Amino acid sequence: MNLRMWLERSPLIAILRGVKPSEAETICAALEEAGIAIVEVPLNSPEPLKSIEALACRFGDRMLIGAGTLTSVSDVASVASAGGRLIVTPHADVSIVRAAKAARLIAVPGFFNPTEAFALLHAGADAIKLFPADVLGPNMLKAMRAVLPKEAIVIPVGGVGAAQIPAWRNAGAQGFGLGSSLYKPGDSPAAVKSKAQALIAALRQD
Repeated sequence: MNLRMWLERSPLIAILRGVKPSEAETICAALEEAGIAIVEVPLNSPEPLKSIEALACRFGDRMLIGAGTLTSVSDVASVASAGGRLIVTPHADVSIVRAAKAARLIAVPGFFNPTEAFALLHAGADAIKLFPADVLGPNMLKAMRAVLPKEAIVIPVGGVGAAQIPAWRNAGAQGFGLGSSLYKPGDSPAAVKSKAQALIAALRQD
């Protein structure tokens, strides 16, 4: 499936920053039970490639598993070798986008302004990540929607929770990256599932 199809299943992207390999599978199982289909393990988490490999092995046939906080082209091959299919960056690096697409992975790089957004889309990005979203705000996305290609997928990340989703959706977001509002290091699977269910309920009400 392409990214748009995954987002149609569930537009919420779980960012498991700080997750450990020993807990990754139980946390991911809780997310799956709640209805979330896309999971990102940031590379600044403990032994992230081990977590990605475990998640890809157990859930990769029915969930989109990948890595975030990629900062170098060499990370792409490492994530691909671990079975990850999603590449997310915090910054606008077209070389990472091109490497991800050459490896037939889904690329979602970060951007902060229109110049970066257009450069990343031109490089082949499957979607662009508006980051940090809480600093830029929905009004920026609404303004950019006037000039971005209609088919461009924009995903706000940073400070996005249940209360913020309606404003972002109205501004034109098609997905939502959820970090601390969904998972914090030390959270139990039950707590994560409860938060995920609340976020999905908020999304449906909107």
